[in-house]
Amino acid sequence: SDAICNFVICNDSSLRSQPIIFNPDFFVEKLRHEKPEVFTELVVSNITRLIDLPGAELAQLMGEEDPKLPGANSTASGFFRSLMSLKRKEKGVVFGSPLTEEGIAQVSQLIEYLHKNLRAEGLFRVPGNSIRQQILKDALNSGTDIDLDSGEFHSNDVATLLKMFLGELPEPLLTHKHFHAHLKIADLTLFDEKGNKTSTPDKERQIEALQLLFLILPAPNRSLLKLLLDLLYQTAKKQDKNKMSAHNLALMFAPHILWPRNVTANDLQENITKLNNGVTFMIKHSQKLFKAPVYIRECARLHYLGSRAHTSKDDLDLLTSSGSKELQPLKSQKRSRLDSCHQEETQQRTEEALKELFRHVHNMPDSAKKKKLIRQFNKHPTALTPGSDVPTSPAPRRPRSRSFSGLIKRKVLGTPVILERKSRDTTPEPARVSKENVQLLQKCGSPAHMSPVKLKSLEGRKEESCRRMRALLLSKDSSSL
Repeated sequence: SDAICNFVICNDSSLRSQPIIFNPDFFVEKLRHEKPEVFTELVVSNITRLIDLPGAELAQLMGEEDPKLPGANSTASGFFRSLMSLKRKEKGVVFGSPLTEEGIAQVSQLIEYLHKNLRAEGLFRVPGNSIRQQILKDALNSGTDIDLDSGEFHSNDVATLLKMFLGELPEPLLTHKHFHAHLKIADLTLFDEKGNKTSTPDKERQIEALQLLFLILPAPNRSLLKLLLDLLYQTAKKQDKNKMSAHNLALMFAPHILWPRNVTANDLQENITKLNNGVTFMIKHSQKLFKAPVYIRECARLHYLGSRAHTSKDDLDLLTSSGSKELQPLKSQKRSRLDSCHQEETQQRTEEALKELFRHVHNMPDSAKKKKLIRQFNKHPTALTPGSDVPTSPAPRRPRSRSFSGLIKRKVLGTPVILERKSRDTTPEPARVSKENVQLLQKCGSPAHMSPVKLKSLEGRKEESCRRMRALLLSKDSSSL
């Protein structure tokens, strides 16, 4: 269901050699950009199917209310936030500014460099040189090109600067309004046979919920998050060299990408473990989190194809499992009307395909394979040849198989089989007669089929035998007297 098309026909010969980039989420992205309200409603309705969001938290996720975050009511935190907002006004283009595509383009240089230097021990944990970091930061803010491969900067300088960039964003990379949803995703666990919650995380539901939540992130946040999680995933794969596991990396980045701004560990209290474990889960499963669920792709595709769109996975499962029983009579009537046309069109296409096949075999260069194919065709003299016309069968219409292989078998072997069946069906069944009738017919034949002369002679012989019998009886009577 997720494949839109399998090939592209291109008439421009100069472009045929270029690789074709196929995006299975094409309709999802199209719906996101063209109809954001419809897209958000579709995604959020499925998020609430997986996690329980009360009215206030749902309104915050939809952006209808300001997020209520831990420690937001304290006077100290309010003063700290106002101080940070004043500092951000003095920042440059990249650091401390709201996330933009231009800022991502600058920071992507740091990520690209780190991909080449993942073996440094203590990467993201060991701080770099503050002077080199300031030089690099000023260069990024000014938009100048940087040659990170020149050897002037160390991988620890670049890693620390990347964390600094994320920490100075006005809000975390996963945004404030998604904070409560991430806490609920961390609580998704499996159920036992009695329906009680267990302590085992439900990984499948967590992945599905994160896929949906990432779909409604702002586009710049989603782009940078994907670049960052890919980097951390590759870093954790080389933990035997850099000594940085997924959990260690989560401890370094959770305060920058998930924790609300200007809060302390005391404000979060018991939620710190959930948040850190949530980031660890994202790093480990980062290769699955940026694909839209199959039912979202299908809904987006049906939306643009003019078909009936379904707003949840349950609707699609119900449709595919049981179907619409009310529409069965209508479907059967429609199918009966289209059967005749379908059979004729299929037969015509099959005949044309067979002709083309025979012509192709006939035009093949002489080889053992060609001779073998020709011998197979010659075994059936009624099979079509490249120059022959399609024979019209006078046999009455009978039920036919709709499969393509069945049509080919009937076309190649159809006439002998039809004639054999016809001769077998039209052979009259011999009349059943008793044993006595058979013996009688063998002795004297059937009177119904005798000529008048033969019948008269038979009657005369019968009278003669009767006279002889009377004479014999009279002679016996006289002798006894």
